[in-house]
Amino acid sequence: MTAQAGTGRTNQKQRTRTAIVAAARGLMDTGAEVTMPAIARAALVSEATAYRYFPDLPSLISEALAGVWPPPAEALAPVADSADPVERVAFACEFLLRGVLARQGSVRAMIAATITRPETVTTRPGVRFGLIDHALLPLEDTLGARDPDGFTQLKRDLAVVVSAEALFTLTDLCGLDPDAAISSAVRTAATLTEAAVRAIA
Repeated sequence: MTAQAGTGRTNQKQRTRTAIVAAARGLMDTGAEVTMPAIARAALVSEATAYRYFPDLPSLISEALAGVWPPPAEALAPVADSADPVERVAFACEFLLRGVLARQGSVRAMIAATITRPETVTTRPGVRFGLIDHALLPLEDTLGARDPDGFTQLKRDLAVVVSAEALFTLTDLCGLDPDAAISSAVRTAATLTEAAVRAIA
C-alpha cells in the first residue's frame, strides 16, 4: 500500500467516525430514542460499521456528548457572585435537569445501557458531580473544614437528587410534568443544603 493510499484510508475512517458522532448528536438533539441502529441509519452506514468504530452505545454517546455540557464554572456563571450555597445548589440542580430534558433520549439510553452492562458505567459523563462540587464551594472552608465527612455526605445526598434518575422517577413513576418534576427536585436539593448550612450556623 502506498503512503498516499494509506493516508486516504485513514482520512476515510476519520470521516466515517465523524459522521457517526454527528449523527448521534443530531439524533440526541431531537429528544428521540437513541439507538445504535438509528444512529447508523442517520450516518448512512451499516450497524456493523458503527460497532466497528464504537464497541457499544455508551461509548458512542459519551463521545457525542463531549463538549456539549459546559464546564461547571461556566454553567454556574449566573450565580458566580453568590456566596449562598442554597441558591447555588438550586441553580445547579435546575441547570442539570433542564439539560437532561433537552437530551433525554441519549440520557435514557446511557442509563439503560449502564444498568444492563455495569462495566460500561465509567463512560457516563458524571456532569452532576462537577456541578455539585462547584455549587458547594462556599462551604469548603466551613462545613468542609469542620466536618469533612458531613460535607462528603451532603455531596452524596445531592448526587441522588441532582440527577437524571431523580427526574425520571418524578416524571415516569410519580406522573409529574417536567416543570413540576424539576421544581420538586430543586426544592429537595435546596432543603438538603439548607439543613447542612443550619448545622454549622
